[in-house]
Amino acid sequence: MATVEYKKIGKSYGAVRVMQDVSFQIEDHQFVVLLGPSGCGKTTLLRMTAGLEQVSEGDLLISGKRVNDVHPRDRNIAMVFQNYALYPTMKVFDNIAFSLEVAKVAPPEVKRRVEYAAEVLNLTPYLQRYPKELSGGQRQRVAMGRAMVREAKVFLFDEPLSNLDAKLRAHMRTEIRQLHNKLQTTTVYVTHDQIEAMTMADKIVVMRAGTIEQIGTPDQVYDTPTSKYVADFIGSSAINFLNGIVVTGAGGPVVDTASGQIALPAGTTAKPGQKVICGVRPNDVTIADAGAIATTAVLIERMGHEAQLCATSADGAFNAIVDKALRVAEGKPVRFDVIPEKVHVFDATTERRL
Repeated sequence: MATVEYKKIGKSYGAVRVMQDVSFQIEDHQFVVLLGPSGCGKTTLLRMTAGLEQVSEGDLLISGKRVNDVHPRDRNIAMVFQNYALYPTMKVFDNIAFSLEVAKVAPPEVKRRVEYAAEVLNLTPYLQRYPKELSGGQRQRVAMGRAMVREAKVFLFDEPLSNLDAKLRAHMRTEIRQLHNKLQTTTVYVTHDQIEAMTMADKIVVMRAGTIEQIGTPDQVYDTPTSKYVADFIGSSAINFLNGIVVTGAGGPVVDTASGQIALPAGTTAKPGQKVICGVRPNDVTIADAGAIATTAVLIERMGHEAQLCATSADGAFNAIVDKALRVAEGKPVRFDVIPEKVHVFDATTERRL
């Protein structure tokens, strides 16, 4: 397989610099997700890896070889696009086999590779169908099969599930990860969906405005976000932010916010008098009559196995995961206790973790 290394990568379009100083390494067999909002540079970085965009600054290495000026066809990579990019007039077999036939691979070998990919991807019954006769998920598997038969060193996925409905996206997440586990091909996957990143990645690269904000495992970026930006981006229920100032309480330093006082977690470097932002995830609070955080109920969103209480506080919107049996009328007060060890503290000026 292959390693992929980015050394101080930069990208400019004329005088406009859209990426700078991007440096990290993807190990052999790793599944790495480039995560961030639209316009952060993740797809541009993927396209530079594929050779579809020129690298303006720095070095891009695949298996230790600098490939900045290597033609895409000579990089031994395979890319799966967001819109599948299938040939509508070709049957599934021919779509999967196309790149092999262009490369003049012997017909028996073409047949072997296509049939193997079809078996792995559960496409064998559909090899003689046209793309228009397939579902969205089946078409995505054909695109994956076309990448698979090339036996490339690196697989690149550019938001491959964004055109699918929610249930099919969840199913395809499992299929793509199972395919990776089976083939063990080094994989770079671009998405703006943090659920895809959290459930699929060995390592997540969180990007912001053409730079790297944090690199880590899914647990690391969720449990110890290095900035308010990462904390806000990671988590399926949005994190709550409360602004305050560190003061000395009866039991030690606390953050005095407009909504109440929050005890600081052990190990934080925040000092008395410092302005901070406390990040509190919705599942790290509990309802308590004398709770530290005062809110007013707005709505309960019931999701079957749990419910989310949408409330307001003096700091703005406040969400909490609560027992689905809870009944609270709109406009009624609700108080919460916060687990101190779960509080994320960020400097109010730099928004970096303390």
